[in-house]
Amino acid sequence: MHLRVLEERDNPHIETIIRTCLKEFGGDREGLAWADPQLGRLSEVYQMENSKYWVIEHDGKIVGGCGIGPVAEMDDVGELQKMYCLPEARGTGIAHELMVTALDFASKHYSKCYIETLSNMEAANQFYKKYGFVALDKPLGNTGHFSCDVWYLKTLTDIG
Repeated sequence: MHLRVLEERDNPHIETIIRTCLKEFGGDREGLAWADPQLGRLSEVYQMENSKYWVIEHDGKIVGGCGIGPVAEMDDVGELQKMYCLPEARGTGIAHELMVTALDFASKHYSKCYIETLSNMEAANQFYKKYGFVALDKPLGNTGHFSCDVWYLKTLTDIG
């Protein structure tokens, strides 16, 4: 397994992974990453100093990824974005490696990290709680993902 920063050549692969995972959980609809107009060009999106996207490569194949980006109008809050792994990569430690890398990066740019997801992604929800994310009653900001029904926030001084 090799973790690295997303490159332009990875765009179609990570888009396929995100769409595959969203379909698996009924997330192939408006108000979720599925409908993001920039989904096919993530390497362009994550170019700002306070944002980055990583992929995990296994035997030459991209099997997962996640990013950190800003939350509009909230300078001190970064968002864990588009964290998805193919089914064959789950339970292998890949998600841990992605999370630790993302939180380390986020802590250099933000004081808090936000996540929004779906309640039926049960394993992901448990995973976020394991890393100290605390459930919120409502979403932060306006990410355009109005179909998400679970939101979390983590103070980044307590990474671990």
